[in-house]
Amino acid sequence: MLNIKILGTGCAKCEALEKKVRNVLSKNNISAQVEKVTDLKQIMNYGVLMTPGLVINEKVMSFGSIPPENQILEWVKQGI
Repeated sequence: MLNIKILGTGCAKCEALEKKVRNVLSKNNISAQVEKVTDLKQIMNYGVLMTPGLVINEKVMSFGSIPPENQILEWVKQGI
């Protein structure tokens, strides 16, 4: 199963990224486990210096910004 992690401490951008990811999954009928990681030590283990971070199947795809939906969908499809 696809494993997606949203890295962030709960800021507005982190919430927006989670919502966007869930929306992309829903619109494209893609099943995935979406997990929020709020622990700073865990976030730092991914080498993410700015939140929000997006991790798909343990690979950091982006951090510090909210990617557009088409980019998120492309990354998700690569991970399936």
